[in-house]
Amino acid sequence: MITRTELHAYLDEQLQISRFQDYCPNGLQVEGKPVIKVLVTGVTASQALLDAAVKQHADAILVHHGYFWRGESQTVTGLKYQRLKTLLANDINLMAYHLPLDAHPEFGNNVQLAKILDLQIDGVITGTGEPAIGLRGKLKAPQLLTEFSSYIASQLGREPTIIAGHDRVIRTVGWCTGAAQGYIQQAADSGLDAFISGEASEQTTHLARELGIHYIAAGHHATERYGVKSLGEHLAQQFDLQHYFIDIDNPI
Repeated sequence: MITRTELHAYLDEQLQISRFQDYCPNGLQVEGKPVIKVLVTGVTASQALLDAAVKQHADAILVHHGYFWRGESQTVTGLKYQRLKTLLANDINLMAYHLPLDAHPEFGNNVQLAKILDLQIDGVITGTGEPAIGLRGKLKAPQLLTEFSSYIASQLGREPTIIAGHDRVIRTVGWCTGAAQGYIQQAADSGLDAFISGEASEQTTHLARELGIHYIAAGHHATERYGVKSLGEHLAQQFDLQHYFIDIDNPI
């Protein structure tokens, strides 16, 4: 077990949250029980995840997508009321880490995606934040776009959206999980053959074709399952916690 204060401090230090200018507060977002024995992790603090955590008698929930995003309404009504009511009524802590979890060199979403896709990391993509969160690397062997996209589908359990940008084989790849399609320009400027993120925007198609880079939208949720799961497994081992990673289905 571990106290809430100790876990909060440990996570803030491990994820170096002071280095990031984020769109939401990182760390403890909703206070619950002072001692944590059962930890639930998941990608997003949706009502479905909260309800599943209640069934597991969770003392704390750790997610990548929490609450209180920049620009959202400050009123506690509707969905926000119901979610907060669930946490407070069951005395469950909610901790959330956004960009710090994307970027972490061991537990980060981008590092973990590289492991899942067997990508060899050789650096970051310049211009993907400060500190940079986008990674670049190589395939172990050159592949056609069709081969690589089929491999991604088999590893992530989701068919990716593919936009072809050229007719060469793929040797070098850049990636940034989630809604990072806007970094396609930086990936192209880095001379990469392909760029992977979670989801696409309308203009992504035109940019890929005109910049001459393959673009692969492998799923926002699908690409961001692995960081929080890895972090939860580490915490369970480090502090002798019961840990449950709960994957709420999301096709986006």
